[in-house]
Amino acid sequence: MRDLMIDLYVYYKVRAHDAAALAPRVRAIQAALAARCAAAPQLKRRPELRDGLQTWMEIYAGVDAAFGAELERACAGLNCLIAGARRAEVFIDLAAADFASAALPSTDSTQCA
Repeated sequence: MRDLMIDLYVYYKVRAHDAAALAPRVRAIQAALAARCAAAPQLKRRPELRDGLQTWMEIYAGVDAAFGAELERACAGLNCLIAGARRAEVFIDLAAADFASAALPSTDSTQCA
C-alpha cells in the first residue's frame, strides 16, 4: 500500500520589520525541500497588517507524514524572526471511496440532513 500523502499548511506571525529578512530564508528552505513535494512549495501572507504583524503561510502539497518534522528542523533557525509559534495543519484529499457507502445526497439545496 502506498504511503498516505498529505498537504501541510504552516502559518505564523511575522513582525513587519522582519519580513524582508525572513522571506529569502524561507524561500531557500523551500527550494531545498522542493524535491520532496508533489507541487512547488508556496509562501503566502494575509494582505492586512495587524498590530505590526503579518500572517504568513507556507504550503507543501503531496508530502509524506515525516516531512513535517524535517521541515521544522530546517526552520529551527528562523525563530528569532517569527513572532510566536509556527502552527501546522494537515489535510488529505477527499477520495470517492470515502463516500462510496454513503447515501446519495438530496438534490434539494434547502434541506440539510
